[in-house]
Amino acid sequence: MKTTIWWSSTAILGLVLAGCPGKEDTQQLTTAVADGDDEQQEDSGGPLTGGPMTTGNPETGGDEAPGEESGSDDGSFIVPPDGGGIGFECDMFAQDCPTGEKCMPYANDGGNSWNATRCSPIAENPGQPGDPCTVEGTGVSGIDDCDIASMCWDVDPETNMGVCVAMCTGDESNPICEDPDTSCAIVNEGALVLCLPACDPLLQDCADGQACYPVFEDWQCVPDASGEMGVYGDPCEYINVCDPGLACLGAAAVPDCQGSVGCCSEICDVTDPAGDAQCTGAPDGQTCQIWYEEGSAPPGYEDVGVCALPE
Repeated sequence: MKTTIWWSSTAILGLVLAGCPGKEDTQQLTTAVADGDDEQQEDSGGPLTGGPMTTGNPETGGDEAPGEESGSDDGSFIVPPDGGGIGFECDMFAQDCPTGEKCMPYANDGGNSWNATRCSPIAENPGQPGDPCTVEGTGVSGIDDCDIASMCWDVDPETNMGVCVAMCTGDESNPICEDPDTSCAIVNEGALVLCLPACDPLLQDCADGQACYPVFEDWQCVPDASGEMGVYGDPCEYINVCDPGLACLGAAAVPDCQGSVGCCSEICDVTDPAGDAQCTGAPDGQTCQIWYEEGSAPPGYEDVGVCALPE
């Protein structure tokens, strides 16, 4: 269980999984990240939750925080639903579609966020996890040429090409990823269940174009959608709109945060002799605080901390 200073089980933030930051049709994921209160954020049709919420851009259909520059002009985001938008026509874990079809996430409202599931045809000679792939229409159409229990991920909006990524098996209470180097990310209220690479937030050991971000209890590699934003103190509404080495924290954790939900702040090493000097906000009271509650950190993550104001 993570420290409650900036984490809350009900506060929704957004995670933007952008195939090409700064280009059109980025994809976002939603997870839970804290902003210091227990009030659920409203769905505005943006990225995956796990960071601050956006207000919505009437021209793009995406979400943008006041003063925040989105990682794309017309994003494909994973966002928290508004209570009536999600339509689960099939079960992502059970893959209970008719023969020749697979259960896939998609945007059922013509928007840019995965907010529902549908049965889609399986292509002839479908790609396996790790194979290059192509989507039909956009990255949130729910139609691609990957095999059952996998989907085309990190799609380049200019080419509609990405890479097949495995979906989690098992069930929501016991999700399974066959690749031991990945863990299951269940986001957008279950519209997405993906096996994403595990990573070290202090080493930032992800592939080029990706960064190590917190997705619920795990740290996983997702596309860096920060674009020209993402430095310390910048407003953030999604987990992956902060630069590598920073995390989207609730507004109460970052001095003078102007974001409606949160701002970017440094990840730090609680064992580093530099201590609080790792924090840009140290002069304003930020300290390097342990990320996991004492005794709850997974092996190898005991030294992970984040720069935040005391509770």
